[in-house]
Amino acid sequence: MDRQLLKILNPVFTSFYRSKGFRARGGLRYPGGIVYFPRSPDYKDPEYTPSKLFRVERIRPVKNNPWWQKLILRELKIDEENRVTIVKNIPEINSRLWKIKHLIKLTPISFPYGEPSEEDINHTILKENGECIVTKTLAPHQNQVEALDKFDNDKNKMDSTTIKKDSRHKWNNAYGGGF
Repeated sequence: MDRQLLKILNPVFTSFYRSKGFRARGGLRYPGGIVYFPRSPDYKDPEYTPSKLFRVERIRPVKNNPWWQKLILRELKIDEENRVTIVKNIPEINSRLWKIKHLIKLTPISFPYGEPSEEDINHTILKENGECIVTKTLAPHQNQVEALDKFDNDKNKMDSTTIKKDSRHKWNNAYGGGF
């Protein structure tokens, strides 16, 4: 009798249990519980080298956020005074960035002309799109230096004050102007 009663009531009771959801078979499993279902069965991930550094820009205000998010922003030094910072791409930092992902814009930094050395730090520019441009120190050619010296020491050259005086004199004396 108990088995017959269970067979009758089992479909009723199972509808009251919380459903675990539909789980499709297959798919590529990634760390963090992400499952990707590619369109073709012979799909392979493209080769990708992750960026070493991130450019983090705060796009939302710090106000009206919980204290733990303000603390993370302060630790990363992108609170109210600063809007942009550079951080390493390591798991500890990435977990913090994940908690404030709605407040920031994250851009990976690339080095199209090579990574800077200590001598190149003063000649490095970081663009908004994440490109770190290193302009190497350039020395002028000797003939350029000689031409500049010759131009500066030329006696026939007019300086800016002489040009201004001459222009004003021509303006005031339209018909007889000039020196």
